[in-house]
Amino acid sequence: MKEPISITAIGSISPLGKTSEETWASYLQNNHFFEQKAFGEATEWAASLSKDSKQEIEELRNSDNKYKSLDDSVLFALYASRDAIAKAGWKAGDDFGINIGSSRGATALFEKYHKEFLENNRTATLSSPTTTLGNISSWVAHDLKSKGPEISHSITCSTALHAVLNGVAWLRSGMADKFLVGGSEAPLTPFTIAQMKALKIYSQYKTENASEGNAGYPSRALDFEKEKSTMILGEGASVICLEKGVNEKTLAIIEGVGYATEPLRHNISISTDAECFQSSMKMALGEINPDEIDTIVMHAPGTIKGDISEYKAIEKVFCNKLPFLTTNKWKVGHTFGASGALSIELAVLMLQHQQVIKVPFVADSSAPRKLKRVLVNAVGFGGNAVSILLSHNV
Repeated sequence: MKEPISITAIGSISPLGKTSEETWASYLQNNHFFEQKAFGEATEWAASLSKDSKQEIEELRNSDNKYKSLDDSVLFALYASRDAIAKAGWKAGDDFGINIGSSRGATALFEKYHKEFLENNRTATLSSPTTTLGNISSWVAHDLKSKGPEISHSITCSTALHAVLNGVAWLRSGMADKFLVGGSEAPLTPFTIAQMKALKIYSQYKTENASEGNAGYPSRALDFEKEKSTMILGEGASVICLEKGVNEKTLAIIEGVGYATEPLRHNISISTDAECFQSSMKMALGEINPDEIDTIVMHAPGTIKGDISEYKAIEKVFCNKLPFLTTNKWKVGHTFGASGALSIELAVLMLQHQQVIKVPFVADSSAPRKLKRVLVNAVGFGGNAVSILLSHNV
């Protein structure tokens, strides 16, 4: 890239916590954040916000009468965005762009209003405005009183990283100096869980199968020997402040971006060696030698095909010297449109602390002594891949 773009702050709320300190402390533990919850008549694994975080969201909901009708996906984004701009030193009313997306959007509200319609043949006045896709960025723009452009989009599981691409493009074009990007998702609803189960990719892990003295891991993301897919859904939001150049607040530098889309073979298809990932990673690397990449935060959703195809793509690009590989989905599950931004948060925290986060049930590969460059991957249904190359601001 001709001009570096800085990440100057990250705000998030997820099962890992609601502050950077809480999140890093959670990463340092080998436990997962899944629990079994009731979804209609079924009980399934899911990763929810903590009681403290949920209380923060409820306080936000009740802080303004207009916010009481908003979906959790919007409130998560509001919370994370306020935190991010405060850390970056941006002020409400500043001239900055916003692009915060979601895969599913206002899922809980949509299901609620549709159920009411089936029962009463009518729906509530606010059913349309509170379930449109543009809700997240629009309400964040309203809350922060921003004067720049606000954009919403859904590109399934690569939504947040596509927001990063958009932010980088706006900054490099000279049409903006600051951009707030990320993703938010609140997918823990009966219908969403049912959709994942219908695809036969949701974890069916049974607690009684855990070995003596081992709590077990319901999601086996990055386990290339698993015999069944083990994807689990999580909720949360992560929002990133992007600025031109490098300054005293720079946490990491976006050194390269890449993207690619595969020709569709099936609605959720990806090739056996993830051609889209091969292309996106090569584009993000540019002229940088693959040997200079220390770590890759993989998309690795916990499905058999999703994990292994990405791994094969990495083998193709990096040949005999694979970087250290990690993911956070064994711990917090797949947060759909927010997942890429949460992966960037993990990458930035590792660069800051100069420490990799290992997947506890995966045989240790040699961890790099020093972290200089981390590549972050995400891909959505249909093979919409994005790769973001981050480097440490030394």
